[in-house]
Amino acid sequence: DLPASVVAIGAFDGVHRGHQKVIGSAVEAARRLGCPCVVYTFDVPPKAVFAGAQVITPLPEKLRKIGQLGASCAVVAQFDRAYAARSAADFMAELARLSPREIRVGADFRFGAGGTGDVALLASRFTVRVVDAVRCERGEVISSSRIRGLLGHDPAAASQLLACD
Repeated sequence: DLPASVVAIGAFDGVHRGHQKVIGSAVEAARRLGCPCVVYTFDVPPKAVFAGAQVITPLPEKLRKIGQLGASCAVVAQFDRAYAARSAADFMAELARLSPREIRVGADFRFGAGGTGDVALLASRFTVRVVDAVRCERGEVISSSRIRGLLGHDPAAASQLLACD
């Protein structure tokens, strides 16, 4: 429970350059508003539970990177099928305990059982800022899925997408 915060929400697997932009914008807003920046993330990432995706960054490393970006603290939800079955309303009630003055997410953010919650639903209760995707030099969106694909055949390219700015 917090009296005020700015919250960045996401799986943040890899804490790649796109994630860094979401978290960085939340850190900046929190400083401007004079409240803590909370990163709300999941262990393991939802794609690891539902699609068996490789985890890019183990939790301790993820938390270290989040701390380096200037977040005040992190909430780590233990993501499993029981957690995934929670309703969108339950998730929003949990967020309300952080008293978010702003929430920062990526455009494709979904939450609640079956992904029934989206940015519009979140914005019906909170002030939400959607952070645009980050693109690499060739114009492709930087994403955890893309990085997973590169890890096997082009680790140098994957490393560039994971690098801190």
